[in-house]
Amino acid sequence: MADLPGISLGCDYNFEQWSPSVWAEDVALMRQAGVDLVAVNIFGWSSIEPRPGEYDFGTLDSIIGLLHDNGIRVNLGTGTSSPPPWLTTLHPEILPEAADGTTRSPGGRQAWCPSSPVFRERALALVEQVAIRYGDHPAVALWHVSNELGCHNALCYDEASAGAFRAWLLRRYGSIDALNKAWGTSFWSQRYSDWAEILPPRLALSLRNPGQLVDFQRFSSDELLGHYRAEAEVLRRHTTAPVTTNFMVTAHIRALDYWSWAPEMDVIANDHYLDNRLGDPDAELSFAADLTRGLAGGRPWMLMEQSTGAVNWQPYNLAKVPGQMLRNSLTHVARGADSICFFQWRASAQGAEKFHSALVPHAGTDTVGWREVLELSSTLDALAEVAGTTVRADIAILFSWESWWATDTEARPSQDVRYLDQVHAAYRAARRLGVTADVVAPGTDLSGYRLAIVPCLHMVSDEDAALINDYVAGGGHAVVTFYSGIVDVADRVRLGGYPGAFREMLGVVAEEFFPLPPGRRVTLAGGATATLWTEHLRATTAEIVDSYADGPLPGVPAVTRNSYGEGTSWYVATALDDDDLRDLLRAATRAAGIRGTGPESDGSVEVVRRAGADRSYLFVINHGKQDIAHPVTGHDLITGEAVPGMLKVGAGSVRVIREEPVA
Repeated sequence: MADLPGISLGCDYNFEQWSPSVWAEDVALMRQAGVDLVAVNIFGWSSIEPRPGEYDFGTLDSIIGLLHDNGIRVNLGTGTSSPPPWLTTLHPEILPEAADGTTRSPGGRQAWCPSSPVFRERALALVEQVAIRYGDHPAVALWHVSNELGCHNALCYDEASAGAFRAWLLRRYGSIDALNKAWGTSFWSQRYSDWAEILPPRLALSLRNPGQLVDFQRFSSDELLGHYRAEAEVLRRHTTAPVTTNFMVTAHIRALDYWSWAPEMDVIANDHYLDNRLGDPDAELSFAADLTRGLAGGRPWMLMEQSTGAVNWQPYNLAKVPGQMLRNSLTHVARGADSICFFQWRASAQGAEKFHSALVPHAGTDTVGWREVLELSSTLDALAEVAGTTVRADIAILFSWESWWATDTEARPSQDVRYLDQVHAAYRAARRLGVTADVVAPGTDLSGYRLAIVPCLHMVSDEDAALINDYVAGGGHAVVTFYSGIVDVADRVRLGGYPGAFREMLGVVAEEFFPLPPGRRVTLAGGATATLWTEHLRATTAEIVDSYADGPLPGVPAVTRNSYGEGTSWYVATALDDDDLRDLLRAATRAAGIRGTGPESDGSVEVVRRAGADRSYLFVINHGKQDIAHPVTGHDLITGEAVPGMLKVGAGSVRVIREEPVA
């Protein structure tokens, strides 16, 4: 982590939007609020390079100096996220091209193609100047490359991208024959005879080649990672401070495979905003935090951005009710964050984000929002000793960006089967049982877990599938849900029956998929209900746990359990409703010998433990409208009170207990 004390509090400061007369007031308020870290120069390009090759660091010098004089550390941006108007005017060829062949105009942000050599050259020249000037500045605690890379421009289809894509494919496959085999180009007369014939998968009159689509996603993720590496390389020539960029582990961003990005980061940082378009936004927040911890290898991580209240980019931008911001923040801390930062410090008076909430709202400091900021700050100070501890889990949930890309593609059995929905469903069920899960990549060593949950892992390599199978054979427990193991990394169907890579381990064979149309439900013999999906399944070695009572396949197995080697595997061949999936996972966790950290609930209560070598802390977060009681003995870090054996947590409140004895 960056060299910051305890659980740090931070924010973005877009000081360019304000006159110098406001800066002194802002820094004084930052000190009052206990702000430890301030991100600056995130979108500073047009300010520090107002004309090509002319650099003006006077304003940035002043704000960094002011922060430093007041004991506030700096998260210094390279400023390259959005090009200035002069650059897109001089070089319109850097603008990104959409899949329909139209060029996107400047006027928003990230108006650049990741494959543009002109943009790369100009961006690195800027980074060099910033790094030379501030590389050894004592205020700089962290370097921030660009901003939310790929949020808007991850997929570019122009000629520069076409050339870069061909070069990437050559490195991946080595020969045109190998590419033709991987993409199955004998279908629809798509066989290539020369690399020059290959284009990005722009919009076509019909369905596009699915292998090409997945490879273009891989290429695009790698292309932006290459840009990050290039900026980071420049920085590391001039600084010893850690270098990172802000991930977007969230429900609506899927363009980048962060498993491949994470090893390049000195600090894992994530931006997360509560998504009120979802049915259970609190559960998605917890999932994103656990996935970010997985990217950090279980180590503490940084929440680079969140909001105090409403955002500005959802159809209905809901404000947070009193206490919600504190609960959101401490949920991230409970799940491994050692730094809590916000976009932004002061709410903008102009621009596209003027209605985005901030630490200092439009109404100023005589507000409920500001008082909640002060409460959060004092709470984080009280939790300082938690810093450096980690979360321990008995359950692993496997998550794959590649499987997300391959599942949510054009030609598939059901357009209603969406990968992330199925991952979230499995996560919600585990969360409602009161158990903590690590979210890990396929290929992770699972030997330290009692149970692996494998939701909708449609695309999986032979090697990663073998690790899951071997884990069960060696005594592990696994729950695999439908549409898993179907294709290999070339998006080639594994023949011989579904679920492909997991047939033997699960002891089942499915002959055909029977997706359900919208609104159609099925009932199982045991009383469970399901939707979305069924399949013509037969058990080979598995025990039939439940079967369809109606629908297109009455009497056909829907849930099975199999003894495989020394372990046990479950297969769920339909989309069980939330309560029924929870019940199935309850049986699987009990069979695996797993006890919940917290109670079963409707998701309104979260109990998570962070622990170090000689201490442990229990976070009890009550999202509900009723007071609860939870058994624990220790010391409440928030109230300062002893807890003799039963903790009372009010509706909407959070408590953090240093446990005694150490768990």
